[in-house]
Amino acid sequence: MTREREEFDHAAALEACARGDQQALHAIYLHEGGRLLGVVQRIVRDRSMAEDIVHDACLNIWRRASTYDRSRGSARAWIFSVARHLALNAIRDRRREVVTDDPHQVEPLESTGPQDVADWQVGARMDHCLAQLEPERRACLLHAYVNGYSHAEIATHTDTPLGTVKAWIRRSLERLRECMS
Repeated sequence: MTREREEFDHAAALEACARGDQQALHAIYLHEGGRLLGVVQRIVRDRSMAEDIVHDACLNIWRRASTYDRSRGSARAWIFSVARHLALNAIRDRRREVVTDDPHQVEPLESTGPQDVADWQVGARMDHCLAQLEPERRACLLHAYVNGYSHAEIATHTDTPLGTVKAWIRRSLERLRECMS
């Protein structure tokens, strides 16, 4: 893990974006673009679609930076949630596409089905359940599952003993399973 990655202030960058500082958005992209692409690509399973989604996520981050609220969570988590929600929406939209060999044939799109509603509800429930975790435990989970950090990297990053990080992640996953059921 590089020192530059540790010192990047995501919240300050978002605040600068909200003031119209284009360099701040560029800095966010330089620091998080690769990881955003990795997260989105794992969701949509298509590299070119993931690249488009990350581009759209950056535009949304730029436009909505003023809506970020420090009291509701970390700026980095907010940035990743913007990309994650766009990726999930792309998956939902892809399910609704109608494929036809005749370009002149128009078929009605299927309406939003129970699965689409269920996917949205699961995402909202997950956000609620994550919010119920203690901030340091939630951060450990996000480092592991969003950033792809190993337990040792998380321990180093958070200056927490390795055994504690492992226990927090295990217990937090248990609490998420309980909350989600």
